Amino acid sequence: MPDGTHWFPAADLCRNLGYSHTGSALRAIADASNYEALETVLQRHTLGIPAGREWRRDMKLVNLQGLVRLVNACTKPEAEPFKAWASKVLVAVQRDGSYALTKAEVQPTGPGAPVAYAMPQQVADAIVRLEEQNIRNDERLAAAQEDANKARWEGVEVLKAVADAQQKSVIAMQEVVLETMRSMARVAESLDALAAHRSPPGPPAETLTADTLLAAWRARLTITDDVWAVAVLLAPALAERGEVWYSAEHIAARTGLTTARVHDSLRFLLKRQCIRQVASLHNTPGYGPHRA
Repeated sequence: MPDGTHWFPAADLCRNLGYSHTGSALRAIADASNYEALETVLQRHTLGIPAGREWRRDMKLVNLQGLVRLVNACTKPEAEPFKAWASKVLVAVQRDGSYALTKAEVQPTGPGAPVAYAMPQQVADAIVRLEEQNIRNDERLAAAQEDANKARWEGVEVLKAVADAQQKSVIAMQEVVLETMRSMARVAESLDALAAHRSPPGPPAETLTADTLLAAWRARLTITDDVWAVAVLLAPALAERGEVWYSAEHIAARTGLTTARVHDSLRFLLKRQCIRQVASLHNTPGYGPHRA
């Protein structure tokens, strides 16, 4: 901080020192004067939370005094070198009135360079162990993230396979329904032919053409321009094949009408029994001429 104080994330510190509950450890060991919320510490120095950091405003920070108290109360073996060094410092201060680090054998030679001190072996060992632990933690985190990403991709592949299977099943079912309806239509035509064969001969049936179909519709209906445009498109296919498979979007593109006006025209023709819907395949409806 600008005033030279050092603050540390309490949750990370307590987790590494083996404290199971951060709040209890802070209240019982660190003392209330040695920890504060992140927002309070930053506002004291007119600072804001750095952009891109997922830090909560109420995240607890502990100062250097609190850190020392937490380490001294820690029962993990890794804390012993620091506690031994802290005891050595206290004894030296009580005995000599001060404590000074041993100057390093090699000093910086630049002008105005500060004095270099030798780091106590216990502290150096503790720092090395901390770095090694951080490296292992990073490796474990990277491995866990890789496993999680792999699991997510496998899950996506499974969902995709399930969706593909469901789509194929739906398509197969639609095709079965369509074929069944076609078979029923053929049976109905056979029955009609059989009945016609048994009945007294009448005048020959008129061959169905697009013109006769349109003429019959116009003779008994008041057809608007929209309906007529749709009828003119459907009639040739109905006369030639007995069925037509056009989506509303396809009809709209062919006639220049909007999709809504195409739907209205189809409903009119269905309601007036000019056409009938025979089935629907892949969301495309099929229509046939209405049988009297």
